[in-house]
Amino acid sequence: MLGTADLLADVTFEGGRSIVGPFLGSLGAGAVAIATLSGLGEMAGFLVRLASGYLSDRISRPWLLAVWGYAINQLSVPSLALVFHWPLGALLLVAERMGRGVRAPPRDLMLSYAAFRLGLGWAFGLHEAMDQLGAMAGPLLMALAVQLGLGYRGSFAILLAPALACLSLLWWTRSRYPQPMTMERGGDARDEDSSPLPARFWAYVAALVLVAAGYADFPFIAFHLQKEGAETAMPPLLYGLAMGVDALAALALGRLFDRVGLMTVSWAALISAPCAPLFFLTGSPPLWALAAAQWGVGMAAQESVMRAAVVAMVPRGRRGLAFGLLNAIYGLAWFAGSALMGLVYDLSLPALASLAAAAQVAASLLFMALAKGMRHATGADSSSG
Repeated sequence: MLGTADLLADVTFEGGRSIVGPFLGSLGAGAVAIATLSGLGEMAGFLVRLASGYLSDRISRPWLLAVWGYAINQLSVPSLALVFHWPLGALLLVAERMGRGVRAPPRDLMLSYAAFRLGLGWAFGLHEAMDQLGAMAGPLLMALAVQLGLGYRGSFAILLAPALACLSLLWWTRSRYPQPMTMERGGDARDEDSSPLPARFWAYVAALVLVAAGYADFPFIAFHLQKEGAETAMPPLLYGLAMGVDALAALALGRLFDRVGLMTVSWAALISAPCAPLFFLTGSPPLWALAAAQWGVGMAAQESVMRAAVVAMVPRGRRGLAFGLLNAIYGLAWFAGSALMGLVYDLSLPALASLAAAAQVAASLLFMALAKGMRHATGADSSSG
């Protein structure tokens, strides 16, 4: 149910994101304003996850936070159809990001309870695969709407349908599972509120900082490919390939995680390590396609089994806070790493590619060291319940 809700949610906000830039531009916003406000929205969205995660544990009402977060996230996008001045549109864009930030920790918390019956890796992997189906469908729907002559406003308006479907499904799910924590075996999560986050969690966060800081964002990659003379259709085709691989890899990595545990995360980081050198140091479309597939595998791991691993190492009563901290630190690391890559790009492409690949390899080694200190069958043990 949560996977289907996020599929519908992604149709709405990923569809909206695919046209919101040109829409704001048509209202008079400049490139600097659009880029700055988009970055502000992303930063705010990641930082608000820290507070949302903390509250998810403290008030023991994850549905309350999740529903409010989804409502803000989903209703902000179709509301753009009513906007005639770009500052108001920018405000809705920031609100959409913040709503997404509010809903993420309580959703992951509830997903972890449901994952107890399925296996951690498989549950988070299945959720990511469904999420990516929505992420692909949304922009395609907007492309069709614009092609049919609905314009930006008409395209935003039709996104009200998946938004309302998402919120209706969430409300129905809440009525069926008002206390999702009862799906997981064990005592009352509130009994563990005072338990400190274990040292291995912070080591895990350090590895994720390396992953995030050394992972080139796809718009940055697309900018480079266009600069290198790639045809206009090449970046979106490569991105579509990456998203398809992401969906399939999430399922495969999920199954693998339930068998071998944290080593799955280490292998995924190694697989994605060569993508930056292939993108930035070669001019070959076939090698770009290989890099896109590797990039998709890395994203699948970051959005699925890297979340599942948190459940395996953090006390249940601190899980919401852990998800919030993880997301906030990950977002800051991604932002800082992207800014650094932008600076290095103008100085040396080999240096950029080397730093990005080295960060992924270092993260893989740290994940590997952590895996040796954990039971490999953590996810499988969970599924046996």
